[in-house]
Amino acid sequence: MSYPKSLVIIPTYNEKENITLIIPEVLRQDPCLEVLVVDDGSPDGTGDIVEGLSKENAKIHLLRRPGKMGLGTAYVTGFKWALENGFERVFEMDADFSHNPNDLPRFLDAAEDADLVLGSRYNGKKIGVVNWDWKRLLLSYFANVYTRIVTGIPVKDATGGFKCFRRSALEALDLSGMKSDGYCFQIETTFKIWKKGLRVKEIPIVFTDRVRGVSKMSGGIISEAFFLVLKLRFKRS
Repeated sequence: MSYPKSLVIIPTYNEKENITLIIPEVLRQDPCLEVLVVDDGSPDGTGDIVEGLSKENAKIHLLRRPGKMGLGTAYVTGFKWALENGFERVFEMDADFSHNPNDLPRFLDAAEDADLVLGSRYNGKKIGVVNWDWKRLLLSYFANVYTRIVTGIPVKDATGGFKCFRRSALEALDLSGMKSDGYCFQIETTFKIWKKGLRVKEIPIVFTDRVRGVSKMSGGIISEAFFLVLKLRFKRS
C-alpha cells in the first residue's frame, strides 16, 4: 500500500545515545516517512548530531529551541511545522526506543480509517509494558482508569505518547492555545479530538522502558495531569 507523506516528530533533550540509532530505524519502515527532531538546546550535542545527519539525508529535519521548554510545546511546534510543510500523517514518538519503530506501518494502516491512532499499552490481551516496576505500572494504569471515568473518553490508554494524527485532526485543534505538558498534553489532545466527533482508534503496542539516557518524567507532570482531567470534565459539563 502507498501511504501519504508522513512525519515522525521526535522531541529531544540530551538523547545523543539514541538519536543516531532511532532515526535510521524510523526511516526504513516506509518510503513515506520523514523525521523531524525538535531539540531543546541539548547540552550533549544532540542537535548538532541531527544537523549533521540532515545534511546527508533530505528526509531528516531539525528544529532547534533555545532551552528545555517542555514536551507539549515541542509537539505543538512540530505539528505547526508539519502542517506548513504539507504532511498528511503526523506521529508523536519518543527517541529512546520505548516506542518500537517497527510499529509505524501498523499505525499507517490504522490511520486509513481513523483520525487519531493511539498506541495502547492496555488494549491487548496482556499489559504491554516492559521493565517498569510495579509502582510505576499501577500509577500509569490507574491514571488511565481515572481519566476514562472522569472525562468519559472511551480509550484505555489516554496518557501514552505514541500516536498518529491525520492532518484534519491537527487542523481541528487550537494548537496555539495548548500549553500543557507530558501526560497532560497527551490527555488533552486525545480528549479534544474525541469531543469534536473525530474517529479515535487504539492499537496494542509494547512499551519498553529506556535502556540509554535519563527519563524526563517528574511528579509535577503527573500532578498536572490529575487536575487537567478535572478541568476537562468541568468544561464538558
